[in-house]
Amino acid sequence: MEHQPPPFFKTGLTPHVRLLIFSALSLAFLVADARFNYLATLRQVASVIVYPFQRIAAAPAAIATRMGEFFVTHSSLRADKARLMEENFNNAAALSLMNGLKAENAHLRELLGARQRFAFPVTTAEVLYAARDPFSRKLIVDKGSQGDVRDGQAVVDDRGVVGQVTRVYPWLSEITLITDKGHLIPVQNLRNGLRAVLAGTGTDTELDLRFIPLNADFQNGDPLVTSGIDGVYPHGLPVAEVARVERNATQLFARITCTPSAGVANHTHVLIVGGRPDLPLPPTEEPKTPKTRKSRKG
Repeated sequence: MEHQPPPFFKTGLTPHVRLLIFSALSLAFLVADARFNYLATLRQVASVIVYPFQRIAAAPAAIATRMGEFFVTHSSLRADKARLMEENFNNAAALSLMNGLKAENAHLRELLGARQRFAFPVTTAEVLYAARDPFSRKLIVDKGSQGDVRDGQAVVDDRGVVGQVTRVYPWLSEITLITDKGHLIPVQNLRNGLRAVLAGTGTDTELDLRFIPLNADFQNGDPLVTSGIDGVYPHGLPVAEVARVERNATQLFARITCTPSAGVANHTHVLIVGGRPDLPLPPTEEPKTPKTRKSRKG
């Protein structure tokens, strides 16, 4: 019986056979995944196993990115801090000047025996959405009758009058902006004291002064404030600024276009002025008693 020594290298399947086997397996896996979705669980398990290695491979780039963001954020924070400190200084100076003017105004009011009309309670309201009517300029805020909001109250922001409360619900209120076509507000020219009526035009950037004579002293840049004669708006609230004055001799009145002082189109929070103090009623005239004629004795 002959005994042959084992070969030095073990030989297996030929490369062509292995290629055919693995190609068949690949096609089988593709068909099973595409048709029957059998490999979804296997992919999830593989992703869980590979995830730590992916994180380790991406760690150097993530560390470098975060270091760069740290230095950039630190620089921007320093710039913001310097800007805020400058704004705080300017605001403090403006507040000091305003307090001085307020004290002087209070002294003059005491001398004239006038009432203090500007110490009003104020309610902060958040703008929820605009009214659905595209031809009106109205907003809905999150304060209503449960928050002591009433019809007719003035609505302002940090720069001036925004509008007026026109409809109140238990937890919501409707505000008509001063730019609405149907809104009128009595104003006064701060430069010379002339009174007028300011009307909305339906656009957020323009207001019109109505029924102004051609010879009225209105100029570009004149600030307009609430006159307070309507008994609704407190006196002295900034409303608008005269932007353009057109006088035509063929017309009875001048055409005066103004720009709103308040941000009527870009506010998210507004202030609802609580109301002005009750004004004294006008004096009533006493009825005159008819004089009786004395009869003449003949």
